[in-house]
Amino acid sequence: MAPVRRPIRIANCSGATPDPGDLMLAQATAGPVDVITGDYLAEANLAHYAEAYARGEHPGYVPSAHDGLQLSLKAINEKRIKVVINGGGLNPKGLAEVTHKTVLEKGYNLKVAYVEGDDLLPIVRDILKPDDEGQLPHFDSANDQVKLAKDTDGFLRDPHKKIIVANAYLGCRAIRRGLDEGADIIICGRVADASPVIGAAQWWHGWKDDEFDKLAGALVAGHLIECSTYGTGANFAGFDQYTVQQLLHLGCPIAEIAENGEAVITKHEALNGFVTEEIVKCQLLYELQGNIYLNSDVKADISDVSVRQVGPNRVHISGTKGYPPPPTTKLAVFYRGGWQGELTLNATGYATKHKYDLQEAQMRTQLEEWGVMKDIDLLEFQRVGVPQENPRSLLEATTYLRIVVQAQRAETVRIVHRAMWYNFMQHFPGLNCTLDTRLMSAPIPFSGYFPALVSQDKIQEGVNILGRGGEVEDRLIVGPPRITENLAPRENYDPVSPRALSSFGPSRSMPFGDIVLARSGDKGANVNVGFTPRDLYTTMTKYGSGCEDF
Repeated sequence: MAPVRRPIRIANCSGATPDPGDLMLAQATAGPVDVITGDYLAEANLAHYAEAYARGEHPGYVPSAHDGLQLSLKAINEKRIKVVINGGGLNPKGLAEVTHKTVLEKGYNLKVAYVEGDDLLPIVRDILKPDDEGQLPHFDSANDQVKLAKDTDGFLRDPHKKIIVANAYLGCRAIRRGLDEGADIIICGRVADASPVIGAAQWWHGWKDDEFDKLAGALVAGHLIECSTYGTGANFAGFDQYTVQQLLHLGCPIAEIAENGEAVITKHEALNGFVTEEIVKCQLLYELQGNIYLNSDVKADISDVSVRQVGPNRVHISGTKGYPPPPTTKLAVFYRGGWQGELTLNATGYATKHKYDLQEAQMRTQLEEWGVMKDIDLLEFQRVGVPQENPRSLLEATTYLRIVVQAQRAETVRIVHRAMWYNFMQHFPGLNCTLDTRLMSAPIPFSGYFPALVSQDKIQEGVNILGRGGEVEDRLIVGPPRITENLAPRENYDPVSPRALSSFGPSRSMPFGDIVLARSGDKGANVNVGFTPRDLYTTMTKYGSGCEDF
């Protein structure tokens, strides 16, 4: 029997494009790590790049991912750290070639590779054809409780709404194969957020493709560190228990994944931040839509997951069960939605509702008189904020009205803005706004989003390993998963052992956030929210005696 290897130490360096290259360098130099992973792609990043990339005005890859590699290659080479990132965006080959060029120029001993197969734009129209029952492969098509918005699929019939991006969420199979073949740096495009971590752990421990409990453990570990500083105190509902100074310059988290798939979430001691049960639980809730978490290689059942503090900045994760992945994976489809504009008006003090009613009526009446409303796809008057009672300053008494318009023609958006200026001097009392009218009148193009499903057997997932001259030395296609299993419907269930409120005795009013932490997800239209109790000691410290029953 082969000896069990020590846990692999995987450090995350990014959760989105704004994360600077400095974070990769910090993870490479602040302590020991075996692999650095980075998740640079949010849902819309590829759509943002697409038009400029097609015009030759953007490299197609994430600039901050390039910066991180350029800053960190020396340390990566010296410490023999593996790197797997999805910063390749629309052009993983381009980022791999640029990185390889630097490797050669500096004389480093690093083999560079890139993963491909996620770009399905050439065949997306065939994928989006309705099935025999006329149903489109929408992400929520199998959920009869989800009612899609009107004209969700209208872009398929509108020649002006050209599809610009169609990228499938890849798994870890090509990543693992590249590591098996000796690649040191693997540049990916649209892989699932946790796929780099799963691939690194599977390569390190030599797991088989059907060792689903172990793969699922790595999936959860990857999920816990994929969002950079979200795992060390950022975006944390309980942040109020820390001072502002304690939350500055946070470092990114690290996952130590053992051979059995269990993990410890931690961080470099030299970097700022916190790794606690509460922070890890909140990140675990992030983007979940039930007890099953999906990846292209495995389904993770988190029903019995245990999150336990085992030391300062060390949280142990166990109890994840794994099952075969679904035969489909997510396909992010973006199309030209049209033109959008917005402007913001402020109202101060008395009769705010009446003021905003007047502003909306003025603009809608004018647009009706001009016959423009029929050309507008969306016009919203979003009222934001509530003025403070008995305010002691102008700012405390101010709220704002966000006016948003979408249309197929830029000129229509300009006309909507013109409707405001046409009646401007009839405005409500105390109106104020920016003095720079250019900020309020320039239409910008926007993209529409259709979350689709694609069969994994339609994807040619593979890894390309660059030779010394920068050419592709090996192109290795990994194919779809060998074993798949359809996804069961999401479970709905009632609370376990419910009790009448009267059984708890005397009560007091307090903010819900003082006893419960919450975390919402941001996966496009598939929004969600999760809740976990606050640490009892925190609540009792704030409210004193009488909280023992919490």
